[in-house]
Amino acid sequence: MHTIQSLMGDLERIGIDRKGTLLVHSSYKSIGGVEGGPDTVLDALSDYMKEGLLVLPTHTWANINADNPRFEVENTPVCIGMLPERFRKRPGVIRSWHPTHSVAALGRYAEVFTAGDERFDTPFARGSAWGKLLDRQATIMLIGVDLRNNTFIHGIEEWVDISGRMTAEHEQLYTVLPNGTVISVPSRRHCGLNWSEHFWKVDDVLQEEGAMRLGRFGDAEVRICDTVRMTEVLTRMLQANPEMFSDNEPLNALNR
Repeated sequence: MHTIQSLMGDLERIGIDRKGTLLVHSSYKSIGGVEGGPDTVLDALSDYMKEGLLVLPTHTWANINADNPRFEVENTPVCIGMLPERFRKRPGVIRSWHPTHSVAALGRYAEVFTAGDERFDTPFARGSAWGKLLDRQATIMLIGVDLRNNTFIHGIEEWVDISGRMTAEHEQLYTVLPNGTVISVPSRRHCGLNWSEHFWKVDDVLQEEGAMRLGRFGDAEVRICDTVRMTEVLTRMLQANPEMFSDNEPLNALNR
């Protein structure tokens, strides 16, 4: 049975910077038995990162759309798992205002980090929280999930301006602030293939290039990604081969 102490020890062993910025994607079940359940996992992450910035994605893309266009910052549930949903409700956690791809942050500079996402009409604008991860040289930890859950790669695609990823038209969405103010946020949406299902293709490359390493957190295998190095590697690869994630075939020596 894992405890808060053992989980914090795991974070230390895998080299997570306590004073840095850490984004976590997760499968709670993959961690195994935890004394105190999911709140203990969040306690371990929060306590370990108390001198830094802890970020979890709080996406709502599955339930906010033209038929249900109002994203309520305080009330709209997360569509990507148990830990982010619990995390966003915790004292001191600040959620950003993007209607489909918000994040929640706790710690130093959380307010500055989450501010302004509603100004952008795409999910991963360079000036959004997703771009700020790169500015802050953040680490991304994938707990029990693989690169198919690494949302940051969508950001790299957007910054490289890969064609066919976003709708040309805007969908009229709204963000409802905690004080009831309603903000209009016309938004372009992802379209076409389910590109992220093909992100696994660069797993070996990222490890070989020093952009990702493996570790353990509880029972879960974790992938620990360096946002700066990952951006460098994938930008180069996508510029050379914009269709890299268009199929599910492994990369070969010629296209990596």
